[in-house]
Amino acid sequence: MITALILIPLFGVVMLYLANPRNPRRIAFVTNAVSAFYALMLWQKFDVDLAKVQLIERHTWIPSIGAEYALGADGLSLLLVFLVTILFPFAFAANRMNRGFYALMLVMQSALYGVFTAQNFILFFLFYEMSLIPSFLLIKLYGGKKRDYAAVKFFLYTFLGSVAMLLGFLGIYFARSTFDFAQLVDLAKTGPLVTGRFAWFVFAGIFLGFAVKVPLFPFHTWLPDAYETAPTGVAMVLTGALSKMGVYGFIRLLVPLFPNEFRILQPWLLALVVVSILIGALVAWAQTDLKRMVAYLSINHLGYCLLGLFAIASARSTMAKIDMHAALSGVFLQIFNHGITAAALFYFVGLLEQRRGARGLNDFGGLMQRAPVLCAWMSVAMFSSLGLPGLNGFIGEFLIFKASFAVAASFTAVAVLGLLFTAVTFMRAMKSLFSGPPNPATNAIVDLRAGEKFVLVPVTLLMFVVGLNPQIVLKVFNSTVVALAAVFA
Repeated sequence: MITALILIPLFGVVMLYLANPRNPRRIAFVTNAVSAFYALMLWQKFDVDLAKVQLIERHTWIPSIGAEYALGADGLSLLLVFLVTILFPFAFAANRMNRGFYALMLVMQSALYGVFTAQNFILFFLFYEMSLIPSFLLIKLYGGKKRDYAAVKFFLYTFLGSVAMLLGFLGIYFARSTFDFAQLVDLAKTGPLVTGRFAWFVFAGIFLGFAVKVPLFPFHTWLPDAYETAPTGVAMVLTGALSKMGVYGFIRLLVPLFPNEFRILQPWLLALVVVSILIGALVAWAQTDLKRMVAYLSINHLGYCLLGLFAIASARSTMAKIDMHAALSGVFLQIFNHGITAAALFYFVGLLEQRRGARGLNDFGGLMQRAPVLCAWMSVAMFSSLGLPGLNGFIGEFLIFKASFAVAASFTAVAVLGLLFTAVTFMRAMKSLFSGPPNPATNAIVDLRAGEKFVLVPVTLLMFVVGLNPQIVLKVFNSTVVALAAVFA
């Protein structure tokens, strides 16, 4: 069934070129509707009370190196499958492009399904790299100004990170003769997978690969350029889904496999996370381009995920079980909530740019008088990103800070300043965009159209639903949290 989910977007690509449609976006939407149906079937067959990988598909693939075609899903995988399924139709609605654009997007969707369900490194790495190619081409072919520079920078950073990660896992394979995730986690419980100085080289290679993808300071400089020039729909997927591959890799692989390295590097890793949180918010505060502002805030919010995760990894032996469960639940929720909220913010920026032909803070003013509904819905997304109680962003951040304060109080106290700087950034943006006398150049701006409301209402309602009743999402991965906490302990 998971294989079918991966193949459906690729079948959509074939249909785009066989049917030669006048409206390729329609085929993309239909393809995603079928994917959503299969994702719901996965949820129906998934037992949320079982703390193990389910829906396993395992076949002999490359016997000479012990690599199998192995797919499966636990609560975290299922959560990310849902996130991808929600994001892509949202992203399709943001742009009207030719069939090449939608074909590349569907290839990326297929790759993301594969990354989040692969159960060994070879398969994981192939899907990981499969997502890189369409991302590069979408920026290169459909991006705005400086797209060549941004695409090459994105490719170099992510490709070099992938090579480092590959070398790291090859080192583990030569030492342990397996690529299987479950086997490696079991082996790591009995002692180091690799020993001596070589262990540090392996750890550094895998860490670099995932740190670039998140991205974590100082490996983040590709992100603002890529997000700024990418089409709105591509930026939504880059921030909402592709960045989660890095966080997923840390959770699934690096933290369980290298407990000693995390314990030794505790202050340095937490310092990097805190710098990412603060730098992301402060640089966003200084931006006048709305797209770059949201891009830097993405670094800030993903930093909260790593704050909770690295706090667990660094203090696992002394951390209370309830705090570990809270931190992991907060990280998982933050992954999902950031994907929805950041994509929504990019969508709103795209709407403003379509109407005004510009996206600078100083290009607007008095929008509340011209487009009150648009301003109201955009404010909801901003408050969600800020973590306002009652919206989806609050619960995840609260759980992360609650647990992190218990084991890394000084680092967490500094990281909390990121919330303040984020609030100032959004207040400044809302004042420049919505308040004051109307800018004469915005006289022609219209409020939300019916089709745009049709896209935004479900997403915004989801922010309220998760914020008011987070158990809807928590129950998907509660058992997985318990299982991972046992691995991390």
